[in-house]
Amino acid sequence: MKGNMEERAERLAQYIIENRTTVRAAAQKFGISKSTVHMDVSKWNGLQRPKCGI
Repeated sequence: MKGNMEERAERLAQYIIENRTTVRAAAQKFGISKSTVHMDVSKWNGLQRPKCGI
C-alpha cells in the first residue's frame, strides 16, 4: 500500500472508525506494520503532540 501517505492515513483512520477495529486489525487488512498505522494516523491526521521546546 504505497503512495501518498496522507491518503493512506485517511483511509486507515476511516477504516478503523467505520469498522470499530484495532490498530492490529487495520495493519493486517492493509498489509503494513502496526507501527506504520500508528505513525500514519497520528502524524498525518494531526494527532501528534507538539514537541516541547524545553
